[in-house]
Amino acid sequence: MQQIIDGTRPLEGDLWDVIQFKLKVDWTYNTNAIEGSTLTPSETLFFLREGLTVKGKPLKDFLDARNHSEAIDVLKDTIKDERPLTVGLMKEINALILNGVNYTAAQTPDGKQIKNEARAGQYKIHPNHVLTPNSEIHTYVEPEQVSSEMDFLFDWITEQDKKQAHPLITVSVAHYNFVRIHPFDDGNGRGARLLMNLILMKKGDLPAVINNENRQEYIDGLQEADKGELGLFCILVSQSLQDTQESIVKILKENAK
Repeated sequence: MQQIIDGTRPLEGDLWDVIQFKLKVDWTYNTNAIEGSTLTPSETLFFLREGLTVKGKPLKDFLDARNHSEAIDVLKDTIKDERPLTVGLMKEINALILNGVNYTAAQTPDGKQIKNEARAGQYKIHPNHVLTPNSEIHTYVEPEQVSSEMDFLFDWITEQDKKQAHPLITVSVAHYNFVRIHPFDDGNGRGARLLMNLILMKKGDLPAVINNENRQEYIDGLQEADKGELGLFCILVSQSLQDTQESIVKILKENAK
């Protein structure tokens, strides 16, 4: 599928720019919807294209859309400038994701919802937890272990690149472990998906956009990975990449008619 897309380049006119913008809108809508954003695909498109908000929707949803869109631009600049993938880069991306966000939602061990002051681009200093659908408390990596865990993860990613490991395996493992560590107070899910797709895009692939309609499969895959079974999650990532590729091929075929 990727070969079909590569074989059409360079595209005439502004078609590739239009395709890239469609990808940005789809990616931004879906990744934020997974995190609870109320914006629809059309509202996301309207906001990113016109810069205008929609009445009745939370301001934070528009901040999240703007920030994620700008984060995608940072990814493209990173690839263009051949900038290495480092923990420092991910801190910058987290700072961008949380730009303009003063407070982040948090949860106490007993499931109570609270608000913490946002510490954009900084590793967490308090433990973070989540209440799973089966009412169990899932605890992420402790704050004092985050720095060493993140260093190990990014060293591992570099080693996989040197070994020319299959990128789908690399990105699935990297994505899962970023979520497992949960290094920041907020923005970890979006950060994990940006990290995954930065690795893919560096390899010349399209981003694997995980659709909001597959949110439950996504959560199930991560929970299975917590048990040491990464197969289901790898399949979801692979299918998400294929879905992105098929959507682009469809546009190219329609344009060729």
